[in-house]
Amino acid sequence: MKSGDFFCRDAKTPLHGLFVAAGAVCTLETNFEPIIEVAQEVFLPVESIVRSADFSLRLWVDSLSCSQPPWPKPYVRGLDHLVFAGFDSDCSTLVDLCQRRVLGRFSANMGSDRNYWKAVIFPVLMSVVAASIGIVELHCSCVVKGDKGYLLAGPSRSGKSTLAMALARTGFAFLADDRTFCSEGTGGLSAWGIATSVKLRQEARIWFKELVNRKPTEVQDGESILRFDPERQFGLKRAKFCEPECLVFLDQCAQPKFCVKQISPLDAAERIDRELMAEPPVMVERQRNVIHRLTAIPCWQLQYGGDPVAVARRLARHFEEIPNRVSPCL
Repeated sequence: MKSGDFFCRDAKTPLHGLFVAAGAVCTLETNFEPIIEVAQEVFLPVESIVRSADFSLRLWVDSLSCSQPPWPKPYVRGLDHLVFAGFDSDCSTLVDLCQRRVLGRFSANMGSDRNYWKAVIFPVLMSVVAASIGIVELHCSCVVKGDKGYLLAGPSRSGKSTLAMALARTGFAFLADDRTFCSEGTGGLSAWGIATSVKLRQEARIWFKELVNRKPTEVQDGESILRFDPERQFGLKRAKFCEPECLVFLDQCAQPKFCVKQISPLDAAERIDRELMAEPPVMVERQRNVIHRLTAIPCWQLQYGGDPVAVARRLARHFEEIPNRVSPCL
């Protein structure tokens, strides 16, 4: 790199990778082997490209940067087709949505933090580029049985992660904890996750014997949080993609309850629209077909309360009955 080259125009990124990320083809260039390795865990490697890439990542690690954890909360701002994502004073990316290109500069310490890439950097970058390549990001968990996926949607504190954990203990595989990416390809509608850790609030530990004695791993927005790897730490199954079978909107209540009722495609589309990030009209239009396909599958509202493990067992039976009948309200 030339002396005084503030923008690092001559930075070398000789390492290359080709991946499928949420159904989109992505090229990755970097000068840092750990970033390639974590991308191999998060995305699906591709042996050869059969079509042009949907977006590209060029991520350079500056060996002279000495930034250290703990990492601050990411800072994301956009202006027209450009989006800046800052992760600390030395680590940031610039995303060009028109060119579908991500340029990033990181310290060696952040570049080596695999958990942070899984939990923060790759999810943030996927959230930013999703609409520009026709992918819909849903604020939902997702579990899988066979190749069929069951999406659990809802706002924060609606119990998505807790219910997904309970379903996983009944034999489902985890696909996503908090955000699921949906896309449409030649094979039809598909849902994708990023293999990040599962996040539960401290009060959720009482429902799972494996977690009762575990201490919180972090504090987020003043609240104690427990993060864990469901596959490595508890032997639960993990999935990377699936075909959505149904979409369930969660409505949690204080008293024990289990009531499932089917909702119309129009109602489901309105609920999805309320949760989508604000995007330019041209990008929203690219998502329309995916949303239409999503609302064409059975969509339900679940009013529930009480023991999430008991709720998960009843919900699993309901999934087996789709589309034969609706579970009663009790």
